[in-house]
Amino acid sequence: MKISKSLVVICMSVITLQATAQVAEFPKFSAEAHRGGRGLWPENTILAMQSSMKIDGITTLEMDTHITKDGQVVVTHDDYLSPGFMLTPEGKEIPSTDAKRYPIFQMEYKDLKQFDLGTKPLAGFPNQQKVKTNIPLLSDLIDAVQKEIKKNKTKQFFYNIETKCDAKGDGITNPEPAVFVELLMDVIKKKKIMPYVVIQSFDKRTIQLIHEKYPDVKTSFLAANKKSYEENIADLGYKPFILSPVWQMVNEELVKKAHADGVKIIPWTANTLADIQKLKALNVDGIISDYPDILVQAK
Repeated sequence: MKISKSLVVICMSVITLQATAQVAEFPKFSAEAHRGGRGLWPENTILAMQSSMKIDGITTLEMDTHITKDGQVVVTHDDYLSPGFMLTPEGKEIPSTDAKRYPIFQMEYKDLKQFDLGTKPLAGFPNQQKVKTNIPLLSDLIDAVQKEIKKNKTKQFFYNIETKCDAKGDGITNPEPAVFVELLMDVIKKKKIMPYVVIQSFDKRTIQLIHEKYPDVKTSFLAANKKSYEENIADLGYKPFILSPVWQMVNEELVKKAHADGVKIIPWTANTLADIQKLKALNVDGIISDYPDILVQAK
């Protein structure tokens, strides 16, 4: 039987789409290393992400992003370089009086990357390994993760990427939401990881824009308040892929209401075995933890 060339092309396209859909299937339970697992390694670093990837059971790398003065997307949490764990390029401490001396949004990346975030002990995380490292570009972090996946022939990890911004910080500690979103999405599109990305934020403006302009991208609404499930969804204005509340907000009623709406519940930041087990018993869809090693132990 003679098969037309066009039919072969169509069949191959279908197979490719099916394979892509299968690879991009979101984890049944999203075990997420918060800031790469800051209980164990310097937060939001390439080292942290690569180390958490070696922990069997971790599915997702959670991280924070900011925009620099020169429009670079960098992976870091705080609006300003923190005296709590950052050291100057000369290896000196940043005095507490200089807590707002170094705003990420007012620094060019060539200067920002000179600061060390990995050698100063961090209060509250005594087991964090100490190593000299710096704030990475999101593009470099993605390259490192994808290279590790290819090298070791491991599963595709998901990226849970937070936009660190708010209305009060517009033009001061962050750009306008539309600018932030386009700079972030430019990196994600260039690196071809869109099917494996969740964009999360407390700033509803950024994920509303994502939902509008990139409807295929998964979004997550972060919450730490006393509002009901319905109130948080109404505030956002649409049903996100994930509602991500601080773990103390989670109860059986919240999970049931979200699931009835087709919304996943992935709380943050649960760090003890008891708290993680309590959340899993409530049938949450994932957990974000500073301790990925403890997270995967919980049954």
